[in-house]
Amino acid sequence: MAHCYWHDALEGAAAGDVVTLTGEEAHHAAVVSRMRRGERVLVSDGRGTLAEGVIDRAERDGVDVVLQHVDAVPAPSPRIGLAQALAKGDRAELAVQASTELGVDAIVPWQARRSVVQWKGERGDKALERWRKVVREAGKQAIRPRLPEVGEVVDTEGLAGLADAWRLVVLDPTAVDSIADVPVDRDVLLVVGPEGGVDPGELERLVAAGAIRARMGDHVLRTSTAGLAGIAALSMRLSRW
Repeated sequence: MAHCYWHDALEGAAAGDVVTLTGEEAHHAAVVSRMRRGERVLVSDGRGTLAEGVIDRAERDGVDVVLQHVDAVPAPSPRIGLAQALAKGDRAELAVQASTELGVDAIVPWQARRSVVQWKGERGDKALERWRKVVREAGKQAIRPRLPEVGEVVDTEGLAGLADAWRLVVLDPTAVDSIADVPVDRDVLLVVGPEGGVDPGELERLVAAGAIRARMGDHVLRTSTAGLAGIAALSMRLSRW
């Protein structure tokens, strides 16, 4: 399997073009992975373009890649999104990493009432940037031509406001309906609560906005795994897998 690297300016690229990896990507290719002239690599812009090429020069300050084949990968429809409640430790980051590998199309950080972690000020900015970095690293590992967009953190009112663009599906172990019964005729945003579960008042607000409550079997899943199970279930139903 060829290594994959990011390049932000691939739009309009064609076979025969030469693109140069710089910065962290050049360091990773030339120093960490020890890639050399003549080796095949993949290059993606994270926005739908995936190219295959051959390294012509590999130095720590720049890696030149001669493109041989360029694909424009369309965005999936309907999309699968994840509204992940902020959680302590690395649980939320694990969910962000794995959901990216599984193919999620958008990630929304949710400041739920029961979230122990609070994203405020500089700390919040750094945490959001960390999630976006995790997405880039996981997307490279998974060789994704399209990276999920990580939006700004929202509170419950902001989350409810997304109901016009998404079908909100709150993963709730006490729900009557199964995730297998959720309609998938439009973009679906899976809503995962924090460690203590979704606050009843928040659940009421989301349902009032049109959210559907759905369970996944008889077991109670952690905040770091519930969304992953939901993404897998919807991916099967949408024939992505």
